[in-house]
Amino acid sequence: MKRAVVFVIFFAILGISLAGLYWSQRRAKSPPVSANAILNIAADAQRDLARVPMHFTRLSDDQEIAIGRQLAANYSGQVMKLTPEEEALEKYVRRVGGTVSAHAHRHLDYNFQVIPNHNMINAFSLPGGPVYIGEGMLDLMETEDELASILAHEVEHIDHYHCIERVQIEAKLKNLNLDVVGKLLEIPLELWQAGYHKDEEFEADREGVRLAVEAGYSPYGAVSIFTRLAELSNEFVIHAASPEEELSELAIESLAGYFRSHPLPSERVDRVNGLIAEEHWEDRKAQKQFHLEYEVHDGKFVK
Repeated sequence: MKRAVVFVIFFAILGISLAGLYWSQRRAKSPPVSANAILNIAADAQRDLARVPMHFTRLSDDQEIAIGRQLAANYSGQVMKLTPEEEALEKYVRRVGGTVSAHAHRHLDYNFQVIPNHNMINAFSLPGGPVYIGEGMLDLMETEDELASILAHEVEHIDHYHCIERVQIEAKLKNLNLDVVGKLLEIPLELWQAGYHKDEEFEADREGVRLAVEAGYSPYGAVSIFTRLAELSNEFVIHAASPEEELSELAIESLAGYFRSHPLPSERVDRVNGLIAEEHWEDRKAQKQFHLEYEVHDGKFVK
């Protein structure tokens, strides 16, 4: 009797397996996976695997600061001279950046610079403290809280070791000696303008909002700037609308690059709103106006 039951179970499993094989061959073929998708998966896997030993071979803060200063000095020649208005803008950015970075966990050499290019809709950071923001990104802002959220996001890329781990990974891939800082200058500026792994971007969003709130800013600054970016993505990038007087073709290319290297703005908005609800920050809606004051005497910024 037991043998009969075993045979019944065996043939039932065999029948199900054969039926599954038949239908798998008959169903419509899935579209082929593109080379880009494969490369992205491989890159993400490599990044995840590479992060594990970084925790055990992490550079000291002093080493990281030295590397960041060398990189910043090397890239400084690529930044144009500021006009008096841009000098005032940079002073404003430094004030807001200093306010949020004072609450970072790691007390590093945080400093903030404006890249005087209205077509650059991006911000990025270097190991050890340098943070850069494009004038095009600043053009989109309406409140100081929005500025604080973007700068805090970049500070958290430094604070949570994303930047220095990128140096370690790049050095490993190119067989660069981390003890010879000069060799690290081979790392191009474009590498820093590219976004990080999706999990790292969300981490910088989450901790950046916390940092901004601790500094006295509204968490809705992040919501409003991400919402505006989502609208721009829908209008100019997805539907390729004519830029007319709003955005130049170069600015749209920069914006498209930002969206390629960061999570979807709509998803970022949802996550920030979730954090606001979780932390009960719903009453912190008041934002400060983006306010820039300066004077020019003999063509020079004086205030």
